[in-house]
Amino acid sequence: MKLKFPHAARGRNLSGLLASALAATVAATMVALTPTQAMAIATPVPLATAASFSVLAGQGVMNTGPSVLSHDLGTSPNPAITGFPPGQVLGAVHAADAVALQAKSDLVTAYNQAAGQATDFALPAAITTGTTLIPGVYTATSGVGLTGDLILDAGGNPNAVWVFQIPEALTTASSSRVLLTNGASACNVYWQIGSSATLGTNSTFVGTLMALTSISVTTGTNIEGRALARNGAVTLDSNRIFLNNCATTTTGGTTTGTTTGGGLLTGGLVTGGLVSGGLLGGPVVSVTSGDTSGNIAGNTSGNTAGNTAGNTTSGNT
Repeated sequence: MKLKFPHAARGRNLSGLLASALAATVAATMVALTPTQAMAIATPVPLATAASFSVLAGQGVMNTGPSVLSHDLGTSPNPAITGFPPGQVLGAVHAADAVALQAKSDLVTAYNQAAGQATDFALPAAITTGTTLIPGVYTATSGVGLTGDLILDAGGNPNAVWVFQIPEALTTASSSRVLLTNGASACNVYWQIGSSATLGTNSTFVGTLMALTSISVTTGTNIEGRALARNGAVTLDSNRIFLNNCATTTTGGTTTGTTTGGGLLTGGLVTGGLVSGGLLGGPVVSVTSGDTSGNIAGNTSGNTAGNTAGNTTSGNT
């Protein structure tokens, strides 16, 4: 005769259920605490009218050499703009006018929005070569220096956003690069700088720079994005600053002169210059495309031929 103990069986079943529930809870907690791309909360920064500017400053813009700005140039309240020519502005120039004043106001709003986004990850003071960052909000506790290559990996998401919050200065070493991979877009990279930014010679930078004070773009450095300084000056030296396919608020007169005559689109910045022959054929498209030969050849031939034809015939003239 076999004895049955129904209470003991139910107890064992209950213990199993409790153990399973505990394991599931622990697993869920581990997932929640593990930094993954899914937890990134960075959102695009609303630039409003400031979006149409390649360079925007508070205390003037000073250029040396054959810099090329693909979109608007502005400064307010100080109207001082020097070095154009030999520099070229393929958009409109706004020297302390109403457009520049509104763009500066929108820049303040954008700066504060970027600074107010909740932190995902800590940003170290020294970013060394080979560092790869997934999308998110990265917050530093002091100034930040970049040496070598910083890789921004979108993981196949073309809408991935990076917001870098730096309370003090940002500096990049000579020949340093910010590189994009797996669908990352320069349009969705934002740098909020609590003082000034200095980009080292012959470096490649990506994203919209929003500095509280000034921005210095040194010799031969290229930016796929924008250089926007709230209160100080922007200094340029033989640079290329372009927006690629980023959305802007530019309309009508800002672009008509350089597009109708075969300048910006067909002969200059897009087809023969920065996009197909220059920078986008060179170092900034992805981690693997770092050659500079396309940059030199494309920018020289495309910008010279295209901008001359476009700006002279039915364009700006």
